Amino acid sequence: MQTQPKKLPSGEKLTQAAKDYIDAHSAEKFSLQAISSALFVNGSYLLRTFKGHTGITLLAYHNAVRCEKAKALLLNPAKSISQAGEEVGFVSSSHFSHIFRKVTGLTPTEYRREHGNVGEINDK
Repeated sequence: MQTQPKKLPSGEKLTQAAKDYIDAHSAEKFSLQAISSALFVNGSYLLRTFKGHTGITLLAYHNAVRCEKAKALLLNPAKSISQAGEEVGFVSSSHFSHIFRKVTGLTPTEYRREHGNVGEINDK
């Protein structure tokens, strides 16, 4: 009698587990190996399942999470743009600016200029 292989998580559960992992480790360098190992699944299977359930790649999700976290940091005028990028895991400010613009449609400087006065309005 053969033993049944361990049942893999359903697609939705696996996708949510991948999102949770990325949310918790977003400041780290993206590594398919690390994510798939943590979730005990094959990397190719994870990529296909995630894209099938979300419509975006794991890397695109990782970059979107980083950019969302960077938005909050950019609203702090005491923090430089390069500091904001470093805090969310980007090694260079040029790569941060490129990815931020790709994800948001604005450069970090434009985002700061357009949204930077939000804190001042709330303080008055």
